[in-house]
Amino acid sequence: MENWITSFMNEWGYIGIFLLIALENIFPPIPSEVILTFGGFMTTQSDLHIAGVVIASTLGSVAGAGALYALGAWMKQDRMERFIEKYGRWLRLKKEDVGKAYGWFDRFGKWAVFLCRLVPLVRSLISIPAGSVRMNLFSFLLLTTLGSLLWNTVLTFIGSAVGESWESVVGHMDTFSNVVYIVLGLLLLAGAIVFFRKRSVKSRSES
Repeated sequence: MENWITSFMNEWGYIGIFLLIALENIFPPIPSEVILTFGGFMTTQSDLHIAGVVIASTLGSVAGAGALYALGAWMKQDRMERFIEKYGRWLRLKKEDVGKAYGWFDRFGKWAVFLCRLVPLVRSLISIPAGSVRMNLFSFLLLTTLGSLLWNTVLTFIGSAVGESWESVVGHMDTFSNVVYIVLGLLLLAGAIVFFRKRSVKSRSES
């Protein structure tokens, strides 16, 4: 798949980046890490510029996320999970992946749309629960754009910086994902502690 992606980008440039990133959002097994780091590398070998790669990829991210938002508004969680159970092997997705996206949305609310744009796989699926609850469309698009812009900028700059070693970045993304999970878990724990402390103080003051 990587060879096909890089060949397509070589031939179509910014349009190819836009289309691949939009497709990556709808079809998560296509790795954005490959698209973005190779796009960054191409800025050192062609007429492509970092700003152009970031803009094209961010527009593609928003377009793909919008499609999944619409899908979520039409297909609720139970129906989506049944669909994944039946056809998930073709998409390399599991029922648990959908459940994870809904779980993140339940925990972090609308901010999950921003936070999950920084986590591989979940970054695409988070648009589905946002659509299911009919999250305010402007807020959804704004947080999706900001999260995508950060993710796309970082990986494009890394691809440009490492040059021909861009493929090595992809191998480290699992470690990055685990770090993000740990950080978000700690933030959630800290938030829960603060919440219960405030609740305890309030209860004592009322009594």
